[in-house]
Amino acid sequence: MLSFFKKIFADEDVGYEAQKRKLDSGEHAQLLSLARSEKTLPEILYLLASNESVEVRTSVARNKSTPVHAANIMAKDKNSDVRVMLASRVAALLPTLSGQEQAQLYSFAVQAIGTLVEDEVIEVRKALSHALQDYAKAPSEIVSRLARDVERAVAEPILRFCVALADRDILDILSNHPAPWVVATVAERVHVSETVALAIIDMDDAAATAVLLKNPGTALQEEKLSEIIERAHDYPEWHRPIALRRELSVDLAHRLAGFVDKAVLDILEKRSDFDPMTRQAIADIVKRRVAFTSEKTESEAAATRVERYVREKRLTPDVIQDALMWHDTEFALYALAYLSAIHPQIVQRMLETRKPKPVIALCRKANVPMRLALDVQRYLAKVPGRELMYAKSGTDYPMTDDEIKWQLEFFGVSGALA
Repeated sequence: MLSFFKKIFADEDVGYEAQKRKLDSGEHAQLLSLARSEKTLPEILYLLASNESVEVRTSVARNKSTPVHAANIMAKDKNSDVRVMLASRVAALLPTLSGQEQAQLYSFAVQAIGTLVEDEVIEVRKALSHALQDYAKAPSEIVSRLARDVERAVAEPILRFCVALADRDILDILSNHPAPWVVATVAERVHVSETVALAIIDMDDAAATAVLLKNPGTALQEEKLSEIIERAHDYPEWHRPIALRRELSVDLAHRLAGFVDKAVLDILEKRSDFDPMTRQAIADIVKRRVAFTSEKTESEAAATRVERYVREKRLTPDVIQDALMWHDTEFALYALAYLSAIHPQIVQRMLETRKPKPVIALCRKANVPMRLALDVQRYLAKVPGRELMYAKSGTDYPMTDDEIKWQLEFFGVSGALA
């Protein structure tokens, strides 16, 4: 057998005879010396991989000169220390086994890793996971199995760092009711694709969404960020990371400015990618909305407050939008009732349909801009996002006057449109 390995490795090293004598001696000290030396020939190390001494076998597993062929022997070693050492060593070898001439060696290494990934000892799988976490070309099947490991110490390094873990595997893991730490860990990946980001957001995990928003490597469309802002009223921990997102448009910044605290407003006002006019507009919105909520008293009913705004000639679409941003739904309802000359009870019925067309008709009768009609759909009528009706040509109402009159007549409302 020894001559067979000499042919495989084609090594004519002058120390071969000396190493052979040490091997044949059977003395523990001599065998250990061979197992530890990187000058030991591969065929000698291969034979030592099956030695009865755990210390010798562990040293062989650690030795950089040990041939990949030996990995399949040691992957089944009865001692877990040998397998732990092998897991780190063989995984570290993978990046060096590239090219057609080393394809067979790569196959040996992957076969050994395939055995180790199923090891019942956590430390073996953990060593393998840590060794593969930074390898971009790690075998996809291996990292997929590690990412699904029941032990956090094994799965987390792959879920957090391994770029070889495919989105399809991440999505599958997220869809199978993962523990909260799994979702948050995926949200911290160096790059989170838009598909994975949407999956995390749709899971309604507030903490993980906060992590996702703070991650500069998260890919988010403006439309999805808009949906997040709609929900952000109830999650103050989202406000600052949203204000720092590069996808935040001027329009979204205006909406965010309606309900965040002073520290976040300072971020919005100082963003260098907003022009001076935009920053001033945000500052004006902040000032107006702070004034709106500071004037509110518990003793003043919403209807009475609307009447006061009318007397003071301050009941404008902007004020209604301020009310929506502060979740002052009663004020917004009575304000729309006044501007549209529709009884508040009928307005309530129109909003409770949670359908866009009655709301559009109400806002058109009140003669408010379509941008406000969109927010009334969102925040007051709670129209589902997929059913929202948007402005036509940027600012125009999306329904004809005849369609609007039909909707109004359905609710018993008559009269000309302004």
